[in-house]
Amino acid sequence: MSGSSCLSVYSEIGKLRRVLVHRPGSELNNMTPESMERLLFDDLPDPAIAAAEHDAFVQALRQNDVDVIYLEDLMAEVLVDRDVRAQFLDEFLSEGRILMDKADYFKDYFMQVEDPKSLVRILISGLRKEDFAELRFPLEFVDSDYPMVIDPLPNMYFTRDPFSVIGNAVSINSMFSRARRREPLFAEYIFEYHPQFNSHVKRLYSHRSSPFLEGGDVLILDSEVIAIGISERTETMAIETLARNVFTSDTGFKHILAFKIPSKRAFMHLDTVFTMVDRATFTIHPDVEGVLVVYDITWDKELQVRQVEGRLEDVLKRYLQLEKVTLVRCGGGSAIDAQREQWNDASNTLAIAPGVAVVYGRNHVTNRLLEDAGVTLIKIPSSEISRGRGGPRCMSMPICRDPIGQ
Repeated sequence: MSGSSCLSVYSEIGKLRRVLVHRPGSELNNMTPESMERLLFDDLPDPAIAAAEHDAFVQALRQNDVDVIYLEDLMAEVLVDRDVRAQFLDEFLSEGRILMDKADYFKDYFMQVEDPKSLVRILISGLRKEDFAELRFPLEFVDSDYPMVIDPLPNMYFTRDPFSVIGNAVSINSMFSRARRREPLFAEYIFEYHPQFNSHVKRLYSHRSSPFLEGGDVLILDSEVIAIGISERTETMAIETLARNVFTSDTGFKHILAFKIPSKRAFMHLDTVFTMVDRATFTIHPDVEGVLVVYDITWDKELQVRQVEGRLEDVLKRYLQLEKVTLVRCGGGSAIDAQREQWNDASNTLAIAPGVAVVYGRNHVTNRLLEDAGVTLIKIPSSEISRGRGGPRCMSMPICRDPIGQ
């Protein structure tokens, strides 16, 4: 694949130049009512409609001059090298708890797939037992009711979480749920072996044997300030490790603001309750304002941590050097509208330029408030892709943004 190898993200709102996505595919067909909760879904999306909605998302980005690249394209180019493929499969099968004889069998099976892109799609989709009816292993009868030999990866279209571009470096994240722990391997191999990246990418975090850290909790507020959520899926020890690596690299960041949010399914990441849409305009879910605690992490030969006092607006003004801050509250003043629309990711916006954001069209109350605040909205359909509990920001992994002001 041709294209720039730019790796530069120093804000949430600078003009988006390049983004990595994954189009949901047959992995959604391999969930069942019995497995969907374990695979982090609350309902079974219609795969065809979900794919069409994702296509509308990509079209909206391209119409606004964003270079959209697909994860499976990059990964397919990596797996052309058969030695790299063999190494990846060993890790993939081990992380998926496919061990011993089964691992040997399926590694051979995957090695024989000629087309690398087809292989990537199979790995993401998973394998059904019914397609391997002749295959028998010792004690197979113990879990014979479970229909999958290898689980699907239905959350792959939320490319934000498995890795994060932070400044001119990358964090390969450690996923909270076992259902998602194979996902960072794709990012690991892309940044290690793809020719666009492998010669110059600095690493700030490794997913291997590390505390949990997910990309939905990482927001780049400006060239000096990062916000990270202490959430259901990101641990304080992970933030300490990442902070130490950020401050001792040459990324240029001076502050990490750690936002302690309630640890619950509805607020799984910081970006489900708080995003940045313009220099001084932010979305916020009102239920977190009263309980939000912010810590400032800095570096002076070692990490320095102190609690930040004051209202969120004042904290943002102080650290981002703003005269005024506008918080657009999800659902406005209605508790019912706020809960309904936050559940459907009204607070999870993707800014593609200062004051221009992609949103789900279904969140009518919050969208109207954003427009009243002067934000230009690009509304996309979301009846099915929203069932995975993630919005436009979740579905995108920015690779390159212009500095603010360009």
